[in-house]
Amino acid sequence: MALGALVVLAFSAYALLSLTKHRLFQTTSVDLTIFDQAVRGYARFQAPTSALKGVSIGRAADWNQLGDHFSPILALLAPLYWIHDGPETLLVAQAALLAGAAVPIWLFARRRLGVLPAYLTAAAYALSWPVAQALNFDFHEVALVPLLTALLIERYDAGRHATAALAAGALLLVKEDMGLTVAAFGVFAALRGDRSRGAAYFAAGLGWVLLVRAVLIPAVGGDPETYWAYDHFGRDVPGALAAMAGNPLDTLQYLVTPAVKADTLLLVLWTALFACLCSPLLLVALPHLLERMLSDNANWWGTNYHYDTFTVAIVLCAGVDGAARLARRFGRAGIGLTWAACVCAVALTLAPQHPMGQLARPGFYRAGPDTVAAAQAVGRVPDGVTVEAANSLGPHLSSRTTVLLWEDGKQNAPWVVADTGRLAFPWPSVARQRERVEELKRAGYQVIFDQHGYVVLRRPS
Repeated sequence: MALGALVVLAFSAYALLSLTKHRLFQTTSVDLTIFDQAVRGYARFQAPTSALKGVSIGRAADWNQLGDHFSPILALLAPLYWIHDGPETLLVAQAALLAGAAVPIWLFARRRLGVLPAYLTAAAYALSWPVAQALNFDFHEVALVPLLTALLIERYDAGRHATAALAAGALLLVKEDMGLTVAAFGVFAALRGDRSRGAAYFAAGLGWVLLVRAVLIPAVGGDPETYWAYDHFGRDVPGALAAMAGNPLDTLQYLVTPAVKADTLLLVLWTALFACLCSPLLLVALPHLLERMLSDNANWWGTNYHYDTFTVAIVLCAGVDGAARLARRFGRAGIGLTWAACVCAVALTLAPQHPMGQLARPGFYRAGPDTVAAAQAVGRVPDGVTVEAANSLGPHLSSRTTVLLWEDGKQNAPWVVADTGRLAFPWPSVARQRERVEELKRAGYQVIFDQHGYVVLRRPS
């Protein structure tokens, strides 16, 4: 009963945060519209195409999202679009998936530490900053990762190996690099003495990564090197690994510099009060942390986006295991309860400072004149047309039009909804956004709406 109440409360808070941000035009086409277009394709028994992504990268409007990130598991969300066809569906589904991860975390903690520590640990997860950061930034495939990783760990620990294997298989379908997480779980299992299953997990995880990169992504027109961010080590995986092995000290230094990397790693470990360092389960989180910190992509290093959500459930489960090991080592059963209480207190203390804290501020829910004008602007666009929309406006048009991203001269759609009052991704400046609107006017586009910086333009037939 109490666990159900915790999950429902978490889901309600998550959905409220996401839907309020969406209502206030604080969600974006990159990435919410991209996922909305892809899942709508599944819902219509078609390919998961994203016109916005395809045109933005210079490809066709029928660009297959699987060629970007290989996430076929998103097809499971398609039936929800038969109930409500719109990006709000993804936001609600994400809230449910993230809240649901509290259940296997609770089961794992109850088995290792007891009932009260289990509730405290589940609450710490629900309040954690990585979950809040994921909710704060649209929708991503990471919504499934805490549930599946926690389910994999808990079911394996319970000896339910068939269910654990199913969770691992589902995890492989979330994203092309999740095979590394499954392979790392195989190493963990082998260290526990379960060599045959460990070898199976390792082989399945690593083999899947190779298959997706070499065959599946190219098969749908994608480039597996799109997100390669390790040229400072080498131009491919073998070259990069050889360079790292040849200069281990330089590699270690790169792992924690600049300082933002060390700060992120420490904050991730602090989520479990460093007790996770006492558990071999932390190995399961290692591939994703290394993938981020060894890259040259600065967006992956910090805590502003959703990337830490890939590892939060693993780190907390490792913290539970680490606390249990410490309790056995020192013969003090109270260590587990103390750890869980402190972890929950830390999460509760941090909550007002991360995005969930917005829910306690009355001003968060108010729609200002800009928001009203944005709603009026998108309302002027008719159904069924192709429209270039500013990043914050696209999600509100995606369910009834073909949305492209409003960029610098890349498209010439019949309709344009521009933003000349605020900096809009991926524009370099507001001044350039205004210049582009003037260019469209000179090209014959007619202005049919212009308020608070939002401009709707239509190209004459």
